[in-house]
Amino acid sequence: MKKSLLTATAVVCLASLGASAAMAGPIERACLNSDRQAANRAVCACIQQVADQTLRGADQRRAAKFFSDPEAAHKVWLSKSASDDAFWDRYKNFGASAEAYCAG
Repeated sequence: MKKSLLTATAVVCLASLGASAAMAGPIERACLNSDRQAANRAVCACIQQVADQTLRGADQRRAAKFFSDPEAAHKVWLSKSASDDAFWDRYKNFGASAEAYCAG
């Protein structure tokens, strides 16, 4: 009886972990997969919450790539394209908001 209860509890815990990982947005997944020392589930989830409030889905996917390829962010920053400039303004707003909301 104890063994089956323990097994059932483990299955429920693992299922909920899998579900939360599957529900994570692109920014949270990129954050969790990054090599940054401060990246943990709480911080990455907070950053994703801010992304959900400040960035569209396409912007989130684009920004998520910056975690693994910082050079891509630099290229966008240097770009003279109007669409890149507009994205960069949204991205800066997201970054400032995430820092204010999630720091602590």
